[in-house]
Amino acid sequence: MSIAFLLTTLVVVITPGTGVVYTLAAGLSHGRRASVVAAFGCTLGIVPHLAATITGLSALLHTSAAAYATVKYLGVGYLLFMAWSMLRDKEALTVEREGGPRPALRVIGSGVLINVLNPKLTMFFVAFLPQFVPAGKPGSLGLMLQLSAVFMVLTFAVFVAYGMFAVAVRGHVLSRPRVMTGIRRVFAFGFVALGVRLAMA
Repeated sequence: MSIAFLLTTLVVVITPGTGVVYTLAAGLSHGRRASVVAAFGCTLGIVPHLAATITGLSALLHTSAAAYATVKYLGVGYLLFMAWSMLRDKEALTVEREGGPRPALRVIGSGVLINVLNPKLTMFFVAFLPQFVPAGKPGSLGLMLQLSAVFMVLTFAVFVAYGMFAVAVRGHVLSRPRVMTGIRRVFAFGFVALGVRLAMA
């Protein structure tokens, strides 16, 4: 495993995207447990992309404009739905002193969907991993799985760090409803902006 792989992976993971926004929102609104569960859900959402890369399904997305567009616009639609839900449902981002735990499966499910409906992640695996996996040599599959596992571990660790940051500052907004309203709008705008960026990719 090369330093170049670790550094590139770290840059990709640290760069804020849909998963980061979702984990921050979970940590800010429902505390430490929700942020960790959200980070786990987003990390779990990487598995289908890895499976698609290994089985060759990603080649379909890579060569078929229709298939890529279908997945892409499903992702755009889901991001816009997340933005609309956050604006419509004031409880979607409400800080509660007692933690207000949400059902873990619901948090994980949303995190998985956010990453599953992101075809750019599959494109990342197609364009990025092969550079570090010798083609046609014994053990190539094992090395790809190993590198993918490292990518997932770093993703989870970085997302948890983002979540812990949100948890650390949530106390400052407990008694500031107007601040929470502003933050909810910022997150909603963030989902819209990410959706627009994905649509124009």
